Parts: sequence; C-alpha cells; structure tokens
Amino acid sequence: MADKDKFFNKYYRAFVIPLGFLLYVFVSYIINPFSRYWEYVSRLSGGRQLVELFIALIISWMIAEISLATARWMDKWMPWERQPLKRSITQTIVVLVAVFIALNVLDYISMLLFPPPPEVQELFSKVDTWQFFVVCSLVSILISAVHTGNYFLKRWKNSMLEAAQLQLDAAQLKETAMQAQLQSLKLQLDPHFLFNNFSTLSALIEEDPALATSFLEKLSRVYRYMIANLNSDVISLNQELNFIAAYIFLIDIRHGSNVNISVNVSDANKDKGIPPITLQLLIENAIKHNIASAQQPLYITIYDEGDDLIVKNNIQLIQHTLPSTGLGLENIRKRYALLFEREVAVNDTQSAFQVRLPLVDF
Repeated sequence: MADKDKFFNKYYRAFVIPLGFLLYVFVSYIINPFSRYWEYVSRLSGGRQLVELFIALIISWMIAEISLATARWMDKWMPWERQPLKRSITQTIVVLVAVFIALNVLDYISMLLFPPPPEVQELFSKVDTWQFFVVCSLVSILISAVHTGNYFLKRWKNSMLEAAQLQLDAAQLKETAMQAQLQSLKLQLDPHFLFNNFSTLSALIEEDPALATSFLEKLSRVYRYMIANLNSDVISLNQELNFIAAYIFLIDIRHGSNVNISVNVSDANKDKGIPPITLQLLIENAIKHNIASAQQPLYITIYDEGDDLIVKNNIQLIQHTLPSTGLGLENIRKRYALLFEREVAVNDTQSAFQVRLPLVDF
C-alpha cells in the first residue's frame, strides 16, 4: 500500500497539470466562445500556435503548483478535521489571492521580456483581461477541489482499512482469549491434576485434618479465581499474586521441597496490570518439563525489575517426555501483543529459562 501511495504521489502532477490545461482551455471557451483571442490564435502560424500552447501549459503548471502547494500547506496548518467550513473558505481565498499575485507577476515579467506589438495589444480589451483572471481563478479552485477530493478519498480508504484491522484484531483477541480459557480449564480440569489433588486431599484428611481443610480452601480459591477471570483481559498484579499464593500452597503440599517457588515483588508494581492466569501457565510449564526431586530441586523465582515482571526457573529437562507444544507461552505472547502491543521477552539458556513480562498501567 505504501508503494502505491509513493507511485501516485510521484506522478500526481502528470495528471493534475494536463487536467489544469484542459480546464483552462475548456472554461475559457465556454465563458466566451466569441473572444477575439480565438480568432487571433487561428491566424497564427503553426510555430506561433505552439508557442501559445506552451505559454498556456506554463500558466496551467503555475496554477496547479500554487493550488497544490496551498492545499498541502493548509493540511498542516488547518486540518479539515478541526474546522471544515473555515478551512474551505480560507483555502479558497488564499488560492485566489496567490494565483492573482502570481499572474500579475508573470504578466509583468512577460511584458518586460517579450513586449507584444501594438496591433496585438489593441485586440484585447479589459474584459478579456479580467476574463483571463476569472478563468485562471476557476481552474485553480477546481484543481484545489480535485486535491481535496483525493485527500478525503485517501482518508476514507485509510479509515476503512483501520476499521477492518480493528475488527481483525478484535477477532484475534477473542480467539486468543478463548484459547487461554480452554488452556486454563484444560490445566485445571485435567484428570491427572484432579486425581493428584484429590489424592493429596484424601491422604491429608486422615493424617492432618486441619491441613486438609486449608488445602481444600486453597483449592476452591484457585477454581473461584479461574472462573471469575475467564472473561477478563487484564487484572492487577496484586490479584494475580494472591491467586498464585493459593496455587503455591497446593504445589508445596504436593511436591514439598522438590519445588521451591519464591516471590519478591515491590509494592510499587503490584497495582500495575497483567493478563490473568499468566503466572500459573508459566509455573505449570516449568513443573511439567523439568525434573523436581529431592536430589534435583526445581527453583522458580518471580521478581520485578523496573516495570517488568520476571519468571525464572533452572533447567533440568525431563528425558523422553513429549515435545512441548508451546501453546501456553504462545498464548501469553499473543495476549500481550493484542492487548498492549508489547513483546514478551524469553531468554532460554542451558542453565535457566527466563520470561520477562511487561507490567502495564490500567
């Protein structure tokens, strides 16, 4: 699209100047088809007629340049969006004054350099002179109108493209949000997840009823958070951390010291925004793909640096595991791109996997 605009702007004058010439001749003839100028031109030799044609082209070129320059200058100084009526009146007046001054200067210079013989001067009356100025003024207004029409046509085209892009972005955002919901529900309602948590709860009921009660309360909090935020685009980091605290409690009971999760976030950043369920997806991915044992504990650290939240874990990949689909991280990236036009930075080394999440004001 940009290449087309450059091509059009490059050859814009090739269209406008011939148009100005045709309008100049046509309007001159329509206004006064019996002008002595036409009789004068018809009596000239072929060479002189070409000279008259060249002069008319020069005049048309000058009118076109003045009209286009005035319109483009006013596009910056007085845009159409602010005061369209005032812009229209002002542009017309400025164009007419500029063309009038330019024509007088051109006429003065031509009289000095190429003074016509007395018999030619006698052919033209003051009416012919004013008719010439009127024609040039009309042509300048018409060229200015063509430029204005082209301007509004491009604005309409751009607005249509922007509207289409907004609709596409909205559709993509809706699809991504649905994917996040499905991914989240899949993680939480996965039979293995339910089986593991219910097995843990069942064992705790007999061994430590008080701890079992806390475990059940945290498990219900996790599900309430999931259900409450399925349709949310962004929440405060403080809300996400409160949810993660309950989620970490479940992981501690299930994995013990095999998985160590630490959170160190400044209060200044807790009021900033983050897409919901982001931290849970990253924690689940870390546990899913890495060994977590007494001999090889998994360390997950959540901390902030400036306006970014960082989730980092050591790498000790599980062998013979199914290849990662990357849906969780890709979902987070898409949501950041569509919601905030921000990028999620990933630093994957041999020893650590780090995800940098921008925090946003909302």
